[in-house]
Amino acid sequence: MEQPPQGSVLLHMCCGPCALMPVRRLRDEGFTVAGLFYNPNIHPLTEYLRRRDAAHLAGQRLHLSVSEADTPQDAWDVARWLATLHDPARAGNPLGPERCVFCCRERLMHTARRARAGGFAAFTTSLLYSRRQRHEVIRQEGERAAEAVGVPFLYRDFRADWQAGIDLSKAWNLYRQNYCACIYSEADRFAGELHAAHGS
Repeated sequence: MEQPPQGSVLLHMCCGPCALMPVRRLRDEGFTVAGLFYNPNIHPLTEYLRRRDAAHLAGQRLHLSVSEADTPQDAWDVARWLATLHDPARAGNPLGPERCVFCCRERLMHTARRARAGGFAAFTTSLLYSRRQRHEVIRQEGERAAEAVGVPFLYRDFRADWQAGIDLSKAWNLYRQNYCACIYSEADRFAGELHAAHGS
């Protein structure tokens, strides 16, 4: 898909720190940017609230409008998210890498629909900032959502700003998470500590 013309871009925000440099770079290109915090996969609720608050704080510091899902249940419903993830009709392995594909797909499809409803010229995601994310998956799912919804996906590789984003988020005292988001990534991240605590 061709790159969209200059105009307004809806940025899916996975968190506050990851959105800082994408917003700056998009503005450098001449885009008008608005943020959308939509991450129903985050576990537990306390973690979701910390990341949501950090996203809004980042928005305040950047003078960026940040919206959320229309209702609290749409914004965060881990039970529904897990049920969908484990749906046999989806034919994916929730314990394998397919869960990350599903996660990107759901969030980017929602963002594309919000972009269309809001009259944005394009949409993109702060997931493209992280060196730990699978860019080929993000790009593929973004383009899939763009084709389905009819709003261009703006792909940019923001990873060159990795350290600059870390430094800025620390300077602004934004909450920085230490695992991706879902209960599975939480288990992966802290499995070593659990085994160490049990002396194994």
